[in-house]
This record gives sequence, C-alpha cells and structure tokens, in this order.
Amino acid sequence: MIELHLRIRVPPERRRAFDAFLAEATGYYESPGGIRIRLLENRADPADLVEVVEYVSMEVFDADQRRVEHDPIMRGYLARWRALLDGPPVVEVYEIRSGHAQRG
Repeated sequence: MIELHLRIRVPPERRRAFDAFLAEATGYYESPGGIRIRLLENRADPADLVEVVEYVSMEVFDADQRRVEHDPIMRGYLARWRALLDGPPVVEVYEIRSGHAQRG
C-alpha cells in the first residue's frame, strides 16, 4: 500500500468552502478504484490538516500520478484545491512495508 500525505493549512474563513470542495471532489479522486481519501485535522490547530490518499498498490499510485499530470478534470480540481490553501502543500509519499497495514 502507498500513502500520499498532503500537509496543508486551510484558513478558518475558507474551511467551509474547503470541506464542500473535498466532499465534491472525493468521488472523482476515488473513481478509478483502489484509492481512498481521508482528512486528518490537528486537534490543537484546526487549520492544520493532512489529506491522506491511500493506494492499494504501486500500480494504482502510478496510474493516478499520470491522471494528475494529464487529465484536465483532475487538473481543474487540483487548481481549485490549491486556491483554498494557505500556501503550498508539503507532499510526502510513504510505502507501508510491515504486516501492520489495516486490512478490510
């Protein structure tokens, strides 16, 4: 499994719009299958978020990276997403290597 962590800040005045956007976009983000989107919120600072994109395999991750580069619908969603952020995201990619991955 591959996890993409997008560390972002969303100012309080844009949070409602961000949540509405994510509710709209998640279906498209997950539509190829094998992709799941989650949002983590820092309990001490609600503007501090981590969007987690889980991929069931490296092949699904690679295909989604091609979609990010070439799909005009995806590129439009990403432009809207970036406009809601307070600065650029910090992007981290992790590979789950142990037997402790959640199953289900």
